[in-house]
Amino acid sequence: MRFVWITLGTLALGLGLLGVVLPVLPTTPFVLLAAFSYARGSDRMHRMLVESRMFGPMIADWQAEGAISRRAKITAASMMLLVFAVSLWMRLPWQALLFQGLAMGGAATYVLTRPLPVRDR
Repeated sequence: MRFVWITLGTLALGLGLLGVVLPVLPTTPFVLLAAFSYARGSDRMHRMLVESRMFGPMIADWQAEGAISRRAKITAASMMLLVFAVSLWMRLPWQALLFQGLAMGGAATYVLTRPLPVRDR
């Protein structure tokens, strides 16, 4: 079972890293999934992720408070809005726009309604 958790964590982390440069992929949920998976599969990989300068604070905020930083919220919502605007500009079919709007609207609602970490209040 350890192998499954490590594999899932590695895939999630890879998608999270892609999300840093691709506005279509959200970084935060994939990094949190990686931390969750590594915690069950590898103490060493979990510790490495939690102690990283890039992802450590995000994971600590989520684990301690169920919180997402103001910067992460603004970035996530902005990227979703940008992707939707590009889709409108490309004149995608209304069905695709509806699906995209519902999916990203739900994701944005979830992200924006999470509390801010104490340090951001």
